Amino acid sequence: MADARNRSGMTERRTRYARDPLGLKRALSDRLLPGLVAAMALLAALALAGSRGAAALKERWQQGAAAAVTVQLPPEQAGRMDDALALLRAMPGVASAEAVDSARMRELLRPWLGEVPALPLPSVLELRLENLNIDPAPIGRQLAEAVPGAELEAHGIWVARLAALARSVQGVALAVLALVVGVAVAVVAVATRAGLASRRQAIEILHDLGATQGDIAGRFARRIGLLAAGGALAGAALAVPTLGAMASLAAPLSGGVVQPWSALPWLDLLMLPPVAGAIGWATAQFSVRRWLKRLP
Repeated sequence: MADARNRSGMTERRTRYARDPLGLKRALSDRLLPGLVAAMALLAALALAGSRGAAALKERWQQGAAAAVTVQLPPEQAGRMDDALALLRAMPGVASAEAVDSARMRELLRPWLGEVPALPLPSVLELRLENLNIDPAPIGRQLAEAVPGAELEAHGIWVARLAALARSVQGVALAVLALVVGVAVAVVAVATRAGLASRRQAIEILHDLGATQGDIAGRFARRIGLLAAGGALAGAALAVPTLGAMASLAAPLSGGVVQPWSALPWLDLLMLPPVAGAIGWATAQFSVRRWLKRLP
């Protein structure tokens, strides 16, 4: 019975050795490296989402607010609202002109003034230009000649500042993403070298027995690639609820029409594990081959 158990144990050890002759499962921890990659994948997901969100908001601001022009009539000219609307709608370059009703005005002013039902509100019109490049100044001059005291305010300067802010956020997000990739490469390289150092004797024996650099590097690269992909998968999974909460907070800025979960960068999240695995595989291949060249 004891002999049978010994033979069974030896067979099991030979099978394990055949599958993992370098002992990489012991040399390369399946906790530390995946944990570090998961944290970096989470940061990468946040950076990607921030970049795409800033780009979407910039597009919305430029296509929405940049084309909007506000016209305010003085109180004594409030009765000429219809004349002003007819004049504006007939002007070239004006896509639409609508009066802003008092209910909407009160809703817009409520965050600053609260409920003030007795407050006299100005007569306001909202224009939409056909082209963002149209200069609204001539429109304002023609309107002021027909309706004295009418004032036109374009939102272009504010939209330009908001677009510049969005571009800055995009740049910072992409810089963070590049930094995360660089740190990931460094972490994988350090883990690979630690594994090489701990299995140096086994590597030298296999090398002397005829194992090529490609064989040894391939085993390390496969192991590290799988660990990196698994860690990135965990990081992407952790990013989903975080991005969902952030999308819910940002919903008012996007008009609140799109559901938060549908606004998540699902393709980017799905690409994180294979990209992380590829980075781990390539970094391990390079590190192992460089290390093996130093062997006598």
